[in-house]
Amino acid sequence: MLKVGVIGGGSISEFHIKPYVNNDDALLIALCDKNKERLAEAGTRYGVDNLYTDYEDLLANKEIDAISICTWNNTHAEIAIAALEAGKHVLVEKPLSMTVEEAFAVEEAVEKSGKILQVGFVRRHGDNTKLLKQFIDQGELGEIYYAKASCIRRLGNPGGWFSDKSKSGGGPLIDLGVHMIDISWYLMGKPRPISVSGNTYSRLGNRSNIKNLSFYKAADYNSGLNDVEDLANALIRFENGASLFIDVSFTLHAKKDELYVKLFGESGGAEIEPELAIVTEKNNVILNIEPQIDNLNFDFEVAFINEINHFVECCREGKQTIAPVADGVQVMKMLNAVYESAATGKEVYL
Repeated sequence: MLKVGVIGGGSISEFHIKPYVNNDDALLIALCDKNKERLAEAGTRYGVDNLYTDYEDLLANKEIDAISICTWNNTHAEIAIAALEAGKHVLVEKPLSMTVEEAFAVEEAVEKSGKILQVGFVRRHGDNTKLLKQFIDQGELGEIYYAKASCIRRLGNPGGWFSDKSKSGGGPLIDLGVHMIDISWYLMGKPRPISVSGNTYSRLGNRSNIKNLSFYKAADYNSGLNDVEDLANALIRFENGASLFIDVSFTLHAKKDELYVKLFGESGGAEIEPELAIVTEKNNVILNIEPQIDNLNFDFEVAFINEINHFVECCREGKQTIAPVADGVQVMKMLNAVYESAATGKEVYL
């Protein structure tokens, strides 16, 4: 069995812990969190005795084969490198790091260690994503030359560490945009990005004055510090001539929240959000195809189960993960280029 430790006890950690507990080939033996009360509670809930407040102590436990990193973004690279050097396989929540330089350092550590590192691009593991990927790989859409993705929250700054740039690295771009960029790029066939033109806006703050409308809040939520952007958009061009447009927000004067991912190819098109749909042309007629499957939507919980199970399988059998460190590096290049373009007012060439 793969013996696993989870570092970080925030809200996302449960989506790692529960699938490990329910996986017959994995054994959760250690947890780490700086919050002693939360750590003790999780240890009791999941029957874990090895509890640590310092991740270095967890990594020193020679029984542990692999870890999940569910901490603030500013510690992802540091902990990943330390874990790899300690001989552990690593599943690190997105984003891989805060900077491209850190991403390269993680990639180097992976190469030296010979261990598996899987980046937490959970949308790659959705059942609807996997189905659409089969259609794309069989050439049903032809060459995909344009994609657009949007994740707009009209009110949804999670507060806490999410709104503290020193811990998160940014706002909706690095939190939500990382998913939108990655899933689009992945389904487009991962073409090499060559240029990025982006904008960020910090006009509305966290809008803590709004009443009677609930929204997701971080485990350490507060309505104080907020130095991240409200909104980001970008146009990314690729070496094969394809392009991707994305926009994401924590808060915006929009009528309602909006989420979509659309792909356009020479032989057909597709949507993965809000529901899986395929567009094609037969006998000079345009056809909108609705696959007959149990769930056309992205199921957050199921995708995490698939992601954890895939990681466990890769570690135990030496298989290549579908979300390797090289992909994490490329996505970091695109994210950082959006922020650089926004700061300079110029297109950035990669």
